[in-house]
Amino acid sequence: MSRPKPFIGQEAAWQEWLSAIASERMHHAWLLSGAKGLGKRAFARAAAAELVREPGGKLPDIASHPDIHILEHLPSNDDEAKKKAEGKPYQTKRNITIDQIRQMQHRLTTRPTLGNRRAIIIDPADDLEKNAVNALLKSLEEPPVGTYFLLITHQPGRLLPTVRSRCRVLRFAELRPDELDAVIRRDVPEAGAEARAAAIAASRGSPGVALNFVEHDLGNIHRLMMQILRQGDADFHLRGALAEEMGARPPRDRQLAALELARSVLVAELPDASRARQMKIIEAHGTLTALSSQAPIYNFDAGLLIMEIGGLLASAAMPREAAR
Repeated sequence: MSRPKPFIGQEAAWQEWLSAIASERMHHAWLLSGAKGLGKRAFARAAAAELVREPGGKLPDIASHPDIHILEHLPSNDDEAKKKAEGKPYQTKRNITIDQIRQMQHRLTTRPTLGNRRAIIIDPADDLEKNAVNALLKSLEEPPVGTYFLLITHQPGRLLPTVRSRCRVLRFAELRPDELDAVIRRDVPEAGAEARAAAIAASRGSPGVALNFVEHDLGNIHRLMMQILRQGDADFHLRGALAEEMGARPPRDRQLAALELARSVLVAELPDASRARQMKIIEAHGTLTALSSQAPIYNFDAGLLIMEIGGLLASAAMPREAAR
């Protein structure tokens, strides 16, 4: 039975996972570590399917397999749960809760249903409630036989050292330009060469950012963001153009893509900036990161959000003397 093709740009991580599965003493907890947009979510699900697959059998359906448990943000209320069930966009709770951990732990009192292995995915572990982290730690310290944990983390420093110390780290690397081009060609085959080149330049090695760039047609938004970073926006003219380009009622996915793009362009500015400007860039990036975590949960006004993004970019703009 053939195995799935390696993930573009993450072949080393995939081979490490396959080697671990084939070994006699596989570690029980794994930390999938790397920046957002590198494919950790898809990797975790494919890894879980490979883990529970019976020898010689087909890859299982992740959504329905009884031995694959995924802990992620739940809908924020019953109305949002209905939207999820209908396949509509929905708001989520801010954290993964202790009740979700306890429900998972209750399942661990029984043996795996179909085979000898069970996978627990926590996506992302960064967003566990404090009490949930402490509860999870007990399972990591005394894991049931045949149970393996995959903790997705964008910021491993946010996890308790006691959690990190019990996990084997699987690091996800930024992709090379040719690998990014291959991802875009695969997932958005209609994208032209110019759109692909712009997406690759803006992505800073993140396939998630590159795909968002192409799928949400962020070329003009990227151009305006770079103008703000290069020359500031004292008269708010560029911020107004940014809001107009975003549109009056953009879908939430487009708003999230713009947030990720803004974070990416700030990171690209960091290496060549002066020390004083680096501090401004880091501060603006931190605020954008907070907004990125809140935007899927709260119903932000799209116009105000894009103006906030523009304001943060303006706060980190190149000094006028240097810009000249």
